[in-house]
Amino acid sequence: MSNWDLMMPGMGLTAIGLAGVTISYSGIAHTFIDGMHALTGLTMFIGLIFLSAGILDGGISTSNRAKATALVIISIALGFGTFALTMNSSNYTITLAGLLMAIAFPSIIIAYLAMKMPQYAKPVGVIVCLASATGIIMWFAFGLVSPDTYMINEPVAEEVVSEEIQLAGPIFAITILVDSAIQGNPDYEPDVAHVPKGHIVEWTNADTAPHTVTSSVDFGDTFNSNMINAGEKFTLDTNKLAIGEYEYMCVVHPWMIATLIIEEPKEDVKVVIPQGAGIEQIGQIYYDPELIQVPVGTTVVWENTDNAMHTVTSGNPQDGPNGTFDSMISAGDSFKFTFNSPGKEDYFCIVHPWMIGSVEVQ
Repeated sequence: MSNWDLMMPGMGLTAIGLAGVTISYSGIAHTFIDGMHALTGLTMFIGLIFLSAGILDGGISTSNRAKATALVIISIALGFGTFALTMNSSNYTITLAGLLMAIAFPSIIIAYLAMKMPQYAKPVGVIVCLASATGIIMWFAFGLVSPDTYMINEPVAEEVVSEEIQLAGPIFAITILVDSAIQGNPDYEPDVAHVPKGHIVEWTNADTAPHTVTSSVDFGDTFNSNMINAGEKFTLDTNKLAIGEYEYMCVVHPWMIATLIIEEPKEDVKVVIPQGAGIEQIGQIYYDPELIQVPVGTTVVWENTDNAMHTVTSGNPQDGPNGTFDSMISAGDSFKFTFNSPGKEDYFCIVHPWMIGSVEVQ
């Protein structure tokens, strides 16, 4: 008879574990830490062990309840097996399935003979063991001497050197703020980032705690930084994203939520440094135009068409540079800067401080 004192907790643990695994990997919801996925799987397998022990307690039961329970276990195993064979990209899946069947089929036959025809169980078991031992020995032997030599490591023909891919494009900077790990504090700056497609979004962790930048809806399938330690950066190429809105979060501190909005690319706005800008005189234009109004995320390009060298330096001649941007533009060269935050930014030429201009970002 089956032992229901073992089968009942076994069915409960199996159900709980199966539900956790299904929810985790179906995309319906993710657990707080990825390790919980493995824990739910372990719970399911522990439940299956209890079920097996309960069914086989006192021998193989032939009751309808035991048969129904065994059918449930077989259905679960077939379901996961089908998923593994059809959705798994590992090269060893078929090999593993073959090994499991090589173990399972003889075990089932021996168990059946032990129940129905016990006089044949021992000789059949001996035959199966000898056949298995012979197969293993031959597999090793032919693996070592055959032309394939699948058990011998072949020398590597050439060393593959991985190179870090350099992303090209204007940088849109986002800062993970200090003390953002404390719930209720400001976290990402800007909290809502409007980024033209084609820009490189760069998150810098200014906090002392590690954080992540993880797309919320699909739990990191769109983009995921993994752990960004203090002072480290994470970059994202927006060319790979579709136009639209993306909410993201920190999986370590799930109250840290912000929004990334990918917009249509904006055309660069050009400012020209004309001929004679280095000479202070009435009627001379120094930056053309001197005042521009641009939306957030616009890149402004300064082109030096003068014969002299100039700078485009954020700040003003009275207070000096403020550190937002700075450049040294030789004759015929250009400088560009992307304005990611609203507000007014004054700038001037350090070499010729009478040259001043302004950018109003809306």
